[in-house]
Amino acid sequence: MASRTPYPEAARELLRQTLFDAARHHLETRPWSEVTMGDIAATAGVSRQTLYKEFGNKSEFAVNLTIHEGERFLGAVEEAVRAHTDNPRDAIRAALELFLRTAAEDPLIRVVVTDDGSGGMLPFVTTQGMPVTTWATARLSAVIEEGWPQAPKHEVKLLAEALVRLAISYITNPSETPDSTAASVAELLGPFIDRALGAA
Repeated sequence: MASRTPYPEAARELLRQTLFDAARHHLETRPWSEVTMGDIAATAGVSRQTLYKEFGNKSEFAVNLTIHEGERFLGAVEEAVRAHTDNPRDAIRAALELFLRTAAEDPLIRVVVTDDGSGGMLPFVTTQGMPVTTWATARLSAVIEEGWPQAPKHEVKLLAEALVRLAISYITNPSETPDSTAASVAELLGPFIDRALGAA
């Protein structure tokens, strides 16, 4: 029989999802600097006290919102990697292209990357982005290790972190189309990818 999620855990997850949905609603029309915690609480139908109990301050909420939104991308990225375990370079190229293309089309990501950083969300993926970078690196490392278990763990982590940092850089300051960027990165990192991952 499938295990059941305990009520407190399910209730907390529902609360967090409701708060994230409320924030996303505001960010469709307003910059983050103009959205208050009171706005989010009111739209979610909860008290400010409830919101602050779950997230200590606006910065903590922003980091968690960024990671929550990133979850939607990472699942698809992981599947792109798994679909190309016969060719590591193709796996990296396909995953990066998918991420860049999807991010470019997402309304919330557009809010983040077009922000000037003065009280907005951009710092939470750049200068203050360590929690996001650490989380994304761990997720990407795990799927790379799954596809290429023979690869040295320290090289997998190095590759994953480099890809995460490059992806963040390219979504905040794109210079080419997603497919061209992904192909260029795969070519640049190709020798390291071949050495670290080799054949599945």
